Amino acid sequence: MSKNKTGDRSIDDTGPLLFVNASQVVTCAGPGRARRGSEMSDIAIRTDVGVVIDDGRIVAVDAPSTLTERFPTAREIDCRHGVLMPGLVDSHTHAIFGRPRSEEQEMRAAGLDYMEIARRGGGIHSSVRDLRTRSEDELYELAHRRLLRLSTFGTTTVEVKSGYGLTLADELKALRVIARLRAELPLRIVPTFLGAHEIPLDHRASAATRQAYIDLVINEMIPAVAADGLAAFADVFCETGVYTVDESRTILSAARDAGMGIKLHADELTSSGGAELAASLGATSADHLAAVSDAGIAALAAASTVATLLPGTMLFLGKTKHAPARRFIEAGVPVALATDFNPGTSPTSNLPLVLTLGVSQLRLSVAEVVTAATVNGAAALGLAQRVGQIAPGYSGDVAIFDVRDVREVPYWYGDHRCVATYVRGKACHTSELGLT
Repeated sequence: MSKNKTGDRSIDDTGPLLFVNASQVVTCAGPGRARRGSEMSDIAIRTDVGVVIDDGRIVAVDAPSTLTERFPTAREIDCRHGVLMPGLVDSHTHAIFGRPRSEEQEMRAAGLDYMEIARRGGGIHSSVRDLRTRSEDELYELAHRRLLRLSTFGTTTVEVKSGYGLTLADELKALRVIARLRAELPLRIVPTFLGAHEIPLDHRASAATRQAYIDLVINEMIPAVAADGLAAFADVFCETGVYTVDESRTILSAARDAGMGIKLHADELTSSGGAELAASLGATSADHLAAVSDAGIAALAAASTVATLLPGTMLFLGKTKHAPARRFIEAGVPVALATDFNPGTSPTSNLPLVLTLGVSQLRLSVAEVVTAATVNGAAALGLAQRVGQIAPGYSGDVAIFDVRDVREVPYWYGDHRCVATYVRGKACHTSELGLT
């Protein structure tokens, strides 16, 4: 398949698709940018309409009889009274890893915290040791299965980070795996370089060895990643005990100068100034933010940065304090939701479950969580002008759910209600389960 000028793979020329018989079409139609404040409550639900996708793009949303006349050769997709909505956008995952870290869940249950588990050899460094032993083919096969499973929950766009290599060779290995997945899976995959996920254990002996690793990220990793076009974004784990604000600023500035967009893991466990840094740099997103300060909220409200919240992580870690989603929205900060799919702190590919947490734990409305996982998720990846809406001109990325009302998507928590996903008009996941 060829690529068009936006970098999307073209689809096979099979003619237009006409989606009919949806109980609701959740269009999320509106401006092609992140939604703020009350805008997040308007998901523009329509009834008694069909949707046509042709040549990978949505070309019409209208009465079915009108669409049948306009597109007489269109192949009908019967939604069977389910809900048709934009494909979900999972804007924060760490899907390139080897073995799971199930033992750490028991360690947390026994009272060990995140930092103590890391000190005992667990955490990110456990995944680093494991990834370094695996071939690209092994990592590809593991990630391939995971991402296809993710698509069965309604996700059509997913960001995938490196970050478990922490050497030049291993970070490039992970990014090459992501490139293979982008080329071979129907999902839209956005690659992110996270060489600054941690300071490797062999660079912790002194301030000089620590600085040597930061220099490696800036002077060798970033140029190599940029030269091969392996990442759309660079990310840094800006957190107490990981990368300082000044270190994060230096790394992200180098990545931006190399042509990459920038993102941050910010204020996850402590208020370290990550949100303020993200706003000052014009980062596309600041993610986690469970410990964000008042100043951080104000800074994000005055910036274009999307606050990507990851409530599944806090749930899995047994934390009772979540990111202040309502305060973000009331302040005018655009909010996205994502899984943070990773082997240690959020091993879930179920984005609708995260929407459930958005309602039950973050106190958002259903409309707000849908916006957070469609339009605003796309904005967190710089894609809001072509992804996240069912509107003419947007990519033909849709999901069908076996529910009659969109409010049931987060209501049936943990359930598997998505019966089909299409990406650029091409079937990605279809289920034999009929809609009722």
